[in-house]
Amino acid sequence: MNNYKLRTIGLLGVVFLLMASLDVLAQSNVGKPINTEKQMIYNFTVEDSQGQAVSLSDYKGKTLLIVNVASKCGYTKQYAPLEAMYQRLKEKGFVILGFPCNQFAGQEPGTNEEIQAFCQLNYGVQFPVFAKLNVNGSDAHPLYTYLKAETGGDRIKWNFNKFLIDKAGNVIRRYASGDDLEALEQDIIKIL
Repeated sequence: MNNYKLRTIGLLGVVFLLMASLDVLAQSNVGKPINTEKQMIYNFTVEDSQGQAVSLSDYKGKTLLIVNVASKCGYTKQYAPLEAMYQRLKEKGFVILGFPCNQFAGQEPGTNEEIQAFCQLNYGVQFPVFAKLNVNGSDAHPLYTYLKAETGGDRIKWNFNKFLIDKAGNVIRRYASGDDLEALEQDIIKIL
């Protein structure tokens, strides 16, 4: 082989390696800004019962209890003690956010309007009850995907699961449907 052919083959090899390296760099995060902002509860937007977007950043500085609710469930009676808790603690910066969900035995079949009427007429609910959403599966609302990930990743097992969020937006604890509401209230009082 002559020198010219050797140099051409060598040069082609270098070009090939350079192109492969550039491709690897393009697919990596090199040169891309690093997102150092931690995902927080305040990054999510939900819909109110009228279909209007509500940013959870509206609740910055509040202690939150996020609850997936249903009207035709054995735990529906929890609306009463939850509303009483809300009334006792709201002046101290506490808010309950209710999210209707129909994923558990079809126990929240109503429209958003019907759900609002049910909550008001039967339990006098004054805390915000938002639009119906899904809490599990591939179409779970991103808020619930985040809440589950922050508390171990387990799926929501039934209606009236609760997530306690502190004033800084940190997920503090998850509560099962049947967990004692008085003990929950004591946990809330500790972080108000």
